[in-house]
Amino acid sequence: MRTPPFLPRFRGRLHDPRTATAVGRWLGLAILVCFVTGVTSHYLQQPPDWAAGHLPTRPVSGYRVTQSLHVISGIAAIPLLLVKLWTVYPRLFEWPPIRSVAHALERISIAVLVAATLLELFMGLLNTIQWYPWPFPFRAAHWALAFVIIGALLVHLAVKAPVIAAHWRRTSRATTTLDAQEAREAQDARDTAGDAATAAAERRSLLLGLAASVGAVTLVSAGQSVTPLRRLVLLAPRDPRVGPQGLPVNRTARAAGITPDDLRGWRLRVGGPEPYELTLAELRAMPQTRVELPLACVEGWSKSAHWEGVRIKDLLARAGLPDGASLRIVSMQRHGGYGVSAMDRAYTRDGLTLLALRLNGEILAPDHGFPARIIAPNRPGVLQTKWVTRLEVL
Repeated sequence: MRTPPFLPRFRGRLHDPRTATAVGRWLGLAILVCFVTGVTSHYLQQPPDWAAGHLPTRPVSGYRVTQSLHVISGIAAIPLLLVKLWTVYPRLFEWPPIRSVAHALERISIAVLVAATLLELFMGLLNTIQWYPWPFPFRAAHWALAFVIIGALLVHLAVKAPVIAAHWRRTSRATTTLDAQEAREAQDARDTAGDAATAAAERRSLLLGLAASVGAVTLVSAGQSVTPLRRLVLLAPRDPRVGPQGLPVNRTARAAGITPDDLRGWRLRVGGPEPYELTLAELRAMPQTRVELPLACVEGWSKSAHWEGVRIKDLLARAGLPDGASLRIVSMQRHGGYGVSAMDRAYTRDGLTLLALRLNGEILAPDHGFPARIIAPNRPGVLQTKWVTRLEVL
């Protein structure tokens, strides 16, 4: 069916299903990695009831790897999505806009997919700089949008499966399995734009340029978590080398409302069958353990450091809990989220989980949680609670 004269006509060679499929493969991979690692992050931060006591503490850098991949794949998806939309946007001007019920459902699913993906990537990007200009909770919205995207994507793939299959491999007969309407459109595009060899060369140039763009944004942002790339950090909001005691902070003591008066006379209260309290001097007199663990934050930055302190399992054993227990960890902070966090039994039993008193050979700086903070393997940074004052057994 001819396009009405009042609508634009697109004669570019690369506004075609074959180019859209090629870009879509890369975009689909980025979305899949982003989704899987995002689910992993969500369940480590907020484990479901069925996972109680079974959260993995190994590998110790597991969360660092998965959350880094989550942010890296999300950033890489931005140029991929923009190019994907560029290849298919002429279809917005198809006439008639709706040809059947199935066609209407297809266009609705695409509208939902595009809108949800753009919003998800936009929100995720702003989260890396901790800027939240919207009135709703970021985590809840980000989590819900992820499943909207996956659902809409599955519908889209099901509807477009014949077209995707026809163009999955680079063959000269790719259009033979398309429906008659798309076959005519593809043929018209080739007749107008020139021979197939020229179109293939332009497609390769586009894909090479896209690959270079994705590689560039990855190299200049991934250094906040990938140590070998740290010297290339240009776009990342955090340089993992910058911060008190060589480690960045997201919330300072001042921002958390910690005052000098709070620190004077500080005592640690530990619950259990035999509850007790410890002064800082008494805590330092207990056997100290030194570990090397990463601090990995949901915004995508991470860095390994040397921590020294008392094992949580030793503190619980002193309270009459030799086999560990699930804990509620309470901070002195007055402002900001995660002033109270939960710790699963799997962590409290692990010998690498510490109530840390020292960082990189020095007494904790106030911004790093002085007098005591949590550090545990394979645990999100927001749950590595600072300024700890109570360990409550659940």
